[in-house]
Amino acid sequence: MLFVTLGGLLLDRGFVFPGKSCGNSILLAQRSAYHVHWYVYPVMIWLELLTDFLCVERTSFDIAYITELDPLWQDDHLSVLIHPEALIFANPIATAACSVDCASTSAGRVRNEMFWCAGCHGTMYPMNGNIAGEYSDIQGALLAAERFAFKMHRQLLADGTSGPQAVCSKYKMPIMDKRQYRFQLTNPVRHVRGPFTCPPIGASTVPYEGGKTIPIRGEDYGFLVWRKRNCCVTIIP
Repeated sequence: MLFVTLGGLLLDRGFVFPGKSCGNSILLAQRSAYHVHWYVYPVMIWLELLTDFLCVERTSFDIAYITELDPLWQDDHLSVLIHPEALIFANPIATAACSVDCASTSAGRVRNEMFWCAGCHGTMYPMNGNIAGEYSDIQGALLAAERFAFKMHRQLLADGTSGPQAVCSKYKMPIMDKRQYRFQLTNPVRHVRGPFTCPPIGASTVPYEGGKTIPIRGEDYGFLVWRKRNCCVTIIP
């Protein structure tokens, strides 16, 4: 397993399972498969930017999830066990509706009511790394990361931290609020300036992906995930 955002650390997982694979033809869009390594990365605490803010979670770095060890991430049929509603949205009408989400999100308004859509990137289902219709490496990798965030919520491993319900404490959110996250490209080329530096889930990657890739088949990508948190603190003198 290659941990690309940990300086290229390579670990032997003890068994054989392929990483990213690609396939395309003249008539068909590219199909790819991605694995995800999810880290707890408390950058605000490390940089000591909000040391006196009581709502900041005092966590440390951790490798929270590795999809190579998860059979649900590797098989479309098994992954339906955690999202049976995918059978409802597996139709041309629901898929075509995601074009509305794409336009709205790219214009700055995330349509959270269309939770099955990942905007311009495709659909959130199945919640695994098998990406159909990939039109660029960044789009495919980003969709895999967005699907994994949804998967974490569905498995109750990630909490809701935004909105009125989260003011007093975190809460379980089996259907992810897309407005809670933003994804910033960090690897192979950092995206640190411009109007699309931290785009919301579903925003088109076309405006910023130029020059952000290295022409190597099977390149690995890294994203810094920003999470919104609403919090209320009562200070009693």
